[in-house]
Amino acid sequence: MTRQRALIVDDEPDIRELLEITLGRMKLDTRSARNVKEAREWLAKEPFDLCLTDMRLPDGTGLELVQHILQRHPQVPVAMITAYGSLDTAINALKAGAFDFLTKPVDLGRLRELVAAALRLRGADGEELPVDSRLLGDSPPMQTLRKQILKLARSQAPVYISGESGSGKELVAHLIHEQGSRSEHPFVPVNCGAIPTELMESEFFGHKKGSFTGAIEDKQGLFQAANGGTLFLDEVADLPLPMQVKLLRAIQEKAVRAVGGQQELVVDVRILCATHKDLAGEVATERFRQDLYYRLNVIELRVPALRERREDIALLADSMLKRLAEGSGISAAKLDEDALEKLKSYRFPGNVRELENMLERAYTLCEDDRITASDLRLADCSPSSENGESNLAQIDNLEDHLEIIERKLIMQALEETRWNRTAAAQRLGLSFRSMRYRLKKLGID
Repeated sequence: MTRQRALIVDDEPDIRELLEITLGRMKLDTRSARNVKEAREWLAKEPFDLCLTDMRLPDGTGLELVQHILQRHPQVPVAMITAYGSLDTAINALKAGAFDFLTKPVDLGRLRELVAAALRLRGADGEELPVDSRLLGDSPPMQTLRKQILKLARSQAPVYISGESGSGKELVAHLIHEQGSRSEHPFVPVNCGAIPTELMESEFFGHKKGSFTGAIEDKQGLFQAANGGTLFLDEVADLPLPMQVKLLRAIQEKAVRAVGGQQELVVDVRILCATHKDLAGEVATERFRQDLYYRLNVIELRVPALRERREDIALLADSMLKRLAEGSGISAAKLDEDALEKLKSYRFPGNVRELENMLERAYTLCEDDRITASDLRLADCSPSSENGESNLAQIDNLEDHLEIIERKLIMQALEETRWNRTAAAQRLGLSFRSMRYRLKKLGID
C-alpha cells in the first residue's frame, strides 16, 4: 500500500527535522523545502497529500504558497505554521484558503490531530457527493451555496452563516460539518438566545459538583461535548457582553475551565455561528464585541432567502408534500397550477420554514389530494388585475422588484463576459467597487 506523502516547507532546519520525525512516526513519507522556490519544484515533480508551510520564508510567504497550491493543486490541504501570538496572520491564512494553522512552538499533539484531520479530508477526494435532499434547489444562488459549502468543508476556518430566519442556516452548518474532516465527531448546536444568562457559563464550559447551589454533580459543557467536532452557535448575537468575553478567550486559547474548576481543559472544536441579525450592525452599536466578531467572521457564508430563488419553490413543495405523505401513510397531494403560482408570487418572510408550515396546513385541509389556491389561505396576489395590468402584489414591494431586475442584468453581463467582473462592471456602467458591493448584496459569487 502506497504511503501518504507530506511536503514540509520551513527555512529552519530544526523545525523541518521535528516535523519530519513526527510525520514519519505517523507512517508518512516526507519531502522538505527551504523556500517557496523549492516547494514549487517538489509540487511539480510529485503528488502530495498534505503541505505544512511556515509563514515567513526567505523568498516569499506561506500565503503565496497557499495561493499557488489552491490554483495548481486544489486537492492538497495546506496548513500554515505561524509565530506565537500572530492570530491576524493565521486568520489571513484561513481566509486565503489554508486548511488550518499551527503556532510555534509546535505542539506535537495538536500537529498529529491536524495531520490526521487533513488526511481524512484528502482521502475523501474523488468521491461523488450526492445532492443532499435537505438542500434542494437548482437556482443559481443554490448552486453557488452548494459549491461554497464543499469549499468550506475542506477548511477548519470559523464560518459566520448569515441569512434570514427560516432560510436554513443550521442545515448549512450541518452540511459543512458532515462533508468535512470532523464528520465522525459530534455536531453540537446551541441556541444562544435560549440559555438563561445565569446558566450560560455552566452550559458552555461545564461545572464542578458544589460550585453553586444546585450543582449536585459534575457537568460537561458544550465545548467538551463538541470536542473533536463542531460547535454551532445559533443566534450568536443574543450572547450578553460578559459571556462574549469568555467565549472569545475559549476560542483563542482552545481551552476551557469549568465553573468551580482549577484546571483548564484543552478542546479541539471548530466554531460555526449564525444569526438573523446584522452582526456588523450589532458591533457598530456596541452590542457585540468587535474582537469576537472578527474571530467568528473569518469567512462569511450567506444563505439566500426563498424569494431570491423562487424557481426552486416547485421542487421544494413537491419534496415536502412527499415527506408529509410518507409520515401520514396516505397518498401524496399535488399542487394545482394556480396554487403553485400563488406560492411563487408570495414574499415568504419566514422562508423555507414558512413554506413547510403552509403546505402542512394545506395538506390537512385539501380534498381529493389536490391543493388549490384557496387551501393555502393567502391573500390574493394573482399576476394580473382585472384590467390586464401587472399586479405587483406578487413582488410585495418595489425593492423586491428592482432586486430581481438588478440580479437578472448583472447575471447577463457576467455570462456575456465569461464572469470577468471588471468587464461586466464596465458593460453595466459601474465602478468595480460598486459592482463588488452589488454582488455581495445579491449573494452572487
